[in-house]
Amino acid sequence: MTIYLVIVATVLLSALPVKGQLPFYTDDADTTDKGKFHFEFFDEHDLLQRALYPAKRQNTANFTVNYGLTKRVEFDINAPILTIYNAKTSPLGNPTGIGDTQFGVKYRFHDEHENSKVPALAVVFYIEVPTGNTSLQLGSGVTDYWLYGVAQKFLTRKTTGRLNGGILFAGNTSTGLVGIQTTRGQVFTANGSITRDFTSRLRLGAELFGAVTNNFDLTKGQLEAQLGGNYALNKKLSLAFGILGGHFVASPRTGVQVGLAYDFK
Repeated sequence: MTIYLVIVATVLLSALPVKGQLPFYTDDADTTDKGKFHFEFFDEHDLLQRALYPAKRQNTANFTVNYGLTKRVEFDINAPILTIYNAKTSPLGNPTGIGDTQFGVKYRFHDEHENSKVPALAVVFYIEVPTGNTSLQLGSGVTDYWLYGVAQKFLTRKTTGRLNGGILFAGNTSTGLVGIQTTRGQVFTANGSITRDFTSRLRLGAELFGAVTNNFDLTKGQLEAQLGGNYALNKKLSLAFGILGGHFVASPRTGVQVGLAYDFK
């Protein structure tokens, strides 16, 4: 029964390292206004699974820029700078450098309306190109193609639920040593979050996310949970924070992250 629940949770609640609403990996249905930019930065420090020894920890500093092409279409680009901290026995030392770069397009095709049960809906397509150095374990060495859908619904006036679900047609989900590093076939993805506005500035929430291959090999899977939130410093700038933990070799044991989001309005 426990294994069955883990499989269900992994299939229905998984994600790749793309940020939608800091600090959460679960993407939202919103798009950047036409002709405007939105910038996000987060730094995540993870304690890796023991199976990855001599690698012990990984730091991911990720930069994301969103641009509104039209009222409903957004272009995204993000790239991480990675540092992998190894034991002294490793010949690699502690390599630092750029990871793989992602390019994406989001199309918001339905808005949520008052008194309607239909959520806001969007579809997203990402391509990740192997810009990271594979010999230093900073890149995957493969090109990823990922398509997923987004549903977003107000559960109450202050509480919002979000669900993502999709498929990685080729490639893998890894960012450095976090994520599924090698796979043949597809990777199924989905994830969910619930956030609540406690004040006009403070929002807190939780999410569950991961990834699983098409043969459902859980030993190579990814299953993580995160608690966090964001605080609006002003109308344009917000601070994000989170703490996470995971299971299976593709997930960090524990991690913390902080980030900033800025709207160029």
